[in-house]
Amino acid sequence: MKKKHNALLSGPYLVWTAAFIVIPLILIVYYGFTDENHHLTLSNIAKITDPVTLKALFLSLLLSAMATVICLILAYPLAMILARMKNGASAIITTVFIIPMWMNSLLRIFAWQTLLERNGVINQVLSFLHLPPQHLINTPAAIALGMIYDYLPFMLLPLYNALTKLDWNVVNAAYDLGANRRQTFFKVIIPLTMPGIVSGITMVFVPALTTFVISDFLGGSKVLLIGNIIDQQFTQVGNWNAGSGLSLVLMIFILISMAVMQHYESDDEGVSSIL
Repeated sequence: MKKKHNALLSGPYLVWTAAFIVIPLILIVYYGFTDENHHLTLSNIAKITDPVTLKALFLSLLLSAMATVICLILAYPLAMILARMKNGASAIITTVFIIPMWMNSLLRIFAWQTLLERNGVINQVLSFLHLPPQHLINTPAAIALGMIYDYLPFMLLPLYNALTKLDWNVVNAAYDLGANRRQTFFKVIIPLTMPGIVSGITMVFVPALTTFVISDFLGGSKVLLIGNIIDQQFTQVGNWNAGSGLSLVLMIFILISMAVMQHYESDDEGVSSIL
């Protein structure tokens, strides 16, 4: 009876998973390995070797990795401060970081476009201060800035959650045993919060690698990421086969990165258990 009840409860979830995950994935795989005449081919996968596509892929990997590292560097100290604060104060500051997530992502990126464009707010301020204007928009740096701003909360929240669960008695014990701040941070705090670090890196790196909206707004047509090329294949060129093939290649990179992060998480869990 209990199993039948659980099966009924899981029914809507299974339908949702099949309709919005399994079936679209099957279609992507089918289109990726077939041509316009529905014949099996690897030409769609091989399009990743095109110089323009390859350059876009490497730039996407570079910018997403850079944004992930900077988000980690910015979010970890803030998460530690919030974790040590009183509940009321930490809740207020955390809410300040979460509020932008309540707005549509397009609006947030459009706001940065207004700030960075040639006649935008930043250049107007520089002009008022009699400083030379800066070419900020349509550059890789602008895209990286948009990624950092858009995905920083996704790094902060897992780190904050991991640090609030941290047993600070273990940290104090490390100090009592003679460890300095640096040793305690890298050998005790980091390993114990590794699940939050891995979760935050995954939640930032994956959407940053696949984004095309941020690069559309802040990079224009001058900076292409792999997400832009895939989007163009579907929406402008109308070549679903090529778009699906490139999507499969990008999916492989995502799975590899997640497997690597999972490997490091498993290693650090073993270290944590020894500690």
